[in-house]
Amino acid sequence: MGAVFSKLFAALIGNREVRVLILGLDNAGKTTILYKLQMGEVVTTVPTIGFNVETVQYKNLRFQVWDLGGQTSIRPYWRCYYQNTNAVIYVVDSADHDRMGISKQELMAMLEEEELKDAALIVFANKQDLPNALSCEQIADRLGLASLKSRQWAIFKTSAVKGDGLFEGLDWLCAALREAKN
Repeated sequence: MGAVFSKLFAALIGNREVRVLILGLDNAGKTTILYKLQMGEVVTTVPTIGFNVETVQYKNLRFQVWDLGGQTSIRPYWRCYYQNTNAVIYVVDSADHDRMGISKQELMAMLEEEELKDAALIVFANKQDLPNALSCEQIADRLGLASLKSRQWAIFKTSAVKGDGLFEGLDWLCAALREAKN
């Protein structure tokens, strides 16, 4: 009886699970963002070798979030996780001016993959609390986001350690996924 009630309740309020990848270069703050969203606190992290997967409940959506390592040697394996992905959260270290070109290359290569053609894209311009952080406009320009004509995307100014901007991004993502569903 409990399972029937749970399914009926989920159908009435629209609760569903979506698959989200958190991608970006190493040291961008992906794992910190994942655990800030899941547990509401900053945890000490080490570089991700492989992946972390967690469930994040937000509003009427349950996000199955895959945080993939961003080291150069791991990035070719990202494509193994693209299938059935509803959204990508691409995390950029806003203070890492030197690697913005590499970040653009990785982002554009990923977005060309057939399996991600319908996935919504959020760019988290992370580490906005650091000196010399680029603005969202500067990052959008350097990543070439304006060229993404046939994809839902948005960029948000974030600080994973403070939690700034993360839930605004999830609000946008919920709306984008709801719109894509209809």
